[in-house]
Amino acid sequence: MGSKSFVLFWLMTIGLGSLYGQSHVNKKISRIKFEGLTNTQESFLYQQIQSQTGHVAQENVIQNDLQRLKNIAGIRDANYQLDTIDQNLQLTITVEEVRTLLPIFNFGGIEGNVWFQVGFSDINWRGTGQFLSASYQNNDRLHSGNIYLRQPRINDTKWGYSASVSKWASREPLFFPEGTVNYDYNNNSLGLTAIRNIDFNSNVEFGATYFIETYSKSDFQFLENPPGPDGLRQPKWLVKLAYGKDKLDYHFFYIEGLAWNIIMQDVYNVVDENWFHNLQFQARCYTRFGDEGNLATRIRLGIATNNDTPFAPFVADSHVNIRGIGNRIDRGTAQVILNLEYRHTLTDNEKWSTQIVGFSDIGTWRNPGGRLVDLFDSDKFRQFIGGGFRIIYQEVYGAVLRVDYGIDVFNRDERGLVIGLGQYF
Repeated sequence: MGSKSFVLFWLMTIGLGSLYGQSHVNKKISRIKFEGLTNTQESFLYQQIQSQTGHVAQENVIQNDLQRLKNIAGIRDANYQLDTIDQNLQLTITVEEVRTLLPIFNFGGIEGNVWFQVGFSDINWRGTGQFLSASYQNNDRLHSGNIYLRQPRINDTKWGYSASVSKWASREPLFFPEGTVNYDYNNNSLGLTAIRNIDFNSNVEFGATYFIETYSKSDFQFLENPPGPDGLRQPKWLVKLAYGKDKLDYHFFYIEGLAWNIIMQDVYNVVDENWFHNLQFQARCYTRFGDEGNLATRIRLGIATNNDTPFAPFVADSHVNIRGIGNRIDRGTAQVILNLEYRHTLTDNEKWSTQIVGFSDIGTWRNPGGRLVDLFDSDKFRQFIGGGFRIIYQEVYGAVLRVDYGIDVFNRDERGLVIGLGQYF
């Protein structure tokens, strides 16, 4: 094509585009319909968009609506088309859905303890954005289970709720001056939380949980005459107030944006009539690098009533905050955690994708009864670095096989493997 022909073709394209854009100027949307739905309810999607019938069609509003739809679990992609009908517009939004019913299968182990978890979760249960999960976990040959239901929004209101019933059992190392004492720990709980949505990106939650904690001295001990009580039973009430803001945008399995939440908890001990206070802050930030890179950052801060007790609330754990460190290796009444993870996509097709991952997990704690300067104590500072891979099945939301191996920067003999489903954070 000659240069004059190319210029003429370009001018015609721009002109046709302008005529197309002008054909929709100041025209109102008479109908909105969704196509491609297989599980998600159309009424639920209407609640997620700002475009409305009777309003003038606006390109920026529609684009924001498409991204908001893609942020819904189970919606892989969304596109739109505007058609003129009797001087008004019909907005057709076509969505591509993926399955959201996912098996829960996690396992891992360190010397002396192999644990596993099985169950299922559906993050778009009944096609209305509800989250339902049920699981069983065996840890240290002790049995745990959990059922959780969350409905972020009831019909077309700004209210939602969550409910849970759980039994957690584990072998907990508690730290006395004489040394470490192992206890078999049980926590049976029933909780209910109300959710008040402020806008599309933020909400407030407040609720209560009744739970009973029991501790019994384990048969497996490091010390010949371990100190501490043989058993302890404590019924407790927990009240919670939380605020969260989520401005994360999802593009298939890539994420960008910022989300954070702050949680205040107060625990009332029915036996000794004491209150225990706990404040936690968490922020996650995701940045895209080119077409294949995704940098993920998470910071977790926590501070609690500084009782000089072995039953401190914050733990160092492979499955929670520091990969490779092991199970429940330390406890504290304050914590600072920083997780950095770079994910690089190696292969990406319609069904399967693979990523390699490099990470650094850093954490520090305040000893029960200690001072905040303990957070800067080199003996408390732990850093594990490592790598791993992800296998992603794109036909099911969140179907990510995660394998990570971490090594202590300051003590190369300490290391561990963590395997699970879903990204670490």
